[in-house]
Amino acid sequence: MIMTVTSSLDTVTVDKRTQKSYRRKRLREIMGILHRYEIAKGITPVKIRHIIEDLGPTFVKLGQVLSMRQDILPPEYCHELAKLQTNVAPLPFSTIKTVIESEYGRKMKDVFKSMDEAPLGSASIAQVHQGILLDGTEVVVKVQRPGIYETMSMDIALLYRATDLLKLAGATAGGTIDFRMILDEMWVTAKQEMDFLIEAKNADTFAANNKDVIYVECPVIYHHYTTPKVLVMSYIPGVDINKVEVLETLGYDLRDIAAKLCENYIKQIVDDGFFQADPHPGNIRIDGGKIAWIDLGMMGTLSHREMKLYREAISALASKNVEQLKAIILAIGVHHGHINHARLYADIDDMVTEYGDLDLGNINLGTIMEETLQIAGYHHIAMPKGMTMLARGVMTFEGVISHLDPDTNIIQILAAHLENESLGQIDIRKKTLEFLHNAYSAQSNILDIPRYTVDALKMALRGQAKVNLEITGSEEPLNRIEQMINRIVTALIAAALLIGSSFISTTAMTPRLLGIPALGALGYFVAVILGLYLVFDIYHTKWKNHRRKR
Repeated sequence: MIMTVTSSLDTVTVDKRTQKSYRRKRLREIMGILHRYEIAKGITPVKIRHIIEDLGPTFVKLGQVLSMRQDILPPEYCHELAKLQTNVAPLPFSTIKTVIESEYGRKMKDVFKSMDEAPLGSASIAQVHQGILLDGTEVVVKVQRPGIYETMSMDIALLYRATDLLKLAGATAGGTIDFRMILDEMWVTAKQEMDFLIEAKNADTFAANNKDVIYVECPVIYHHYTTPKVLVMSYIPGVDINKVEVLETLGYDLRDIAAKLCENYIKQIVDDGFFQADPHPGNIRIDGGKIAWIDLGMMGTLSHREMKLYREAISALASKNVEQLKAIILAIGVHHGHINHARLYADIDDMVTEYGDLDLGNINLGTIMEETLQIAGYHHIAMPKGMTMLARGVMTFEGVISHLDPDTNIIQILAAHLENESLGQIDIRKKTLEFLHNAYSAQSNILDIPRYTVDALKMALRGQAKVNLEITGSEEPLNRIEQMINRIVTALIAAALLIGSSFISTTAMTPRLLGIPALGALGYFVAVILGLYLVFDIYHTKWKNHRRKR
């Protein structure tokens, strides 16, 4: 009998008996691991990390996704989950050989001249070996563990079932946490990592983006030998970036390497929108004076809009523009439910004040991004996956740079990068920007009343002390201001319609209605409706206030 387990992303078809047997066995394993770590005596971030590592690749991937969700977990748990390791005992070489021959449909000796039986690395999803092709080319061969997709599929089905039970039991944090969405995100990431054709495409894209950067390289993919379960790429020897003593012995300038590494990572983020999301030391090497990015399985992407907003956020932070930073956070994220804009403004203002007086060299970009995500999470603003991956990637990257050269600061290099970018565009755009600025200034002075009203609203939002308004814990003053602005705008529209219709009525425009142009009559009609609405709204508000006082 066949059972179909369905998620919003994928349909996994498994034998019902196999699924039931696996579920019982897996639950026993989970309970055994929890008992071994004495979960009943309490939990700590470190204990949770060890438990997840013992539970296997599915739970490790889930933990890695959760490490980027500071709107769900406290910072100490996110930091610890970011350390999750996937190193496992290596598979026998005979098993690796079987997978390779199954994928190629021929003997391994017909493809490879030789292959080292001792792996370069062994992780939960794949194992890596060094080999030589028949033409003598040195390569690295990444082979997927047999059965890993099926195992993770059944684990996912088990987790979806648990999610449904939590929902039925009402244990979903008041409905603010969508566990199914988290599982969806994790399953997408896991499937991408298990399809080596995606990693091959990532490497091609990364190489194209950096083809003009003379000090950067990445492995060349041999597509003819690459399948969804076997990835063959060029071997890059070099020295791991964290082996600073070896690099110094070889005569490398660590500060120069750190600066170039920062410049390239910034380029990946703000220019390409395609960045290494897991830049740990094992993924970066120095080879013949070049920076080699050797593992491109986990890449983050940013849309052009997100890249633009990210640049603007850095500028807003540097200029202490709280209003702009607030607007950018709201533009990037998706908010659920009501937002207390005054409280959000105050939280961002506190963050800007905390970092605004510090020298750029004393500011960690990752810390700022982490705090921004915390503020967004507190106000129920969900950030896109690319931004959460970026925050974690930047924090990991800053750790690498700090170990390489403590005096190199990514935010200083980022500021210089953005400044140079702006200077490169200023000659082309100078006249256009000047015209737009003048046009905006003229337009903003046409109507005094709306401008003064908006100024008053800005003053109220900037802080109670500045305007002596007690609005903490209440939205009523802001609602009144909003109502006042709506009435002013409605009145202006009605007035504009009346004036415009009067001009139209003096023309010979056809068709005509009741002796005047139909368009003018329509304008009069809409203006009257808006006027009646304003009168009704004013008297209705007065009536409600009168009843409330009684």
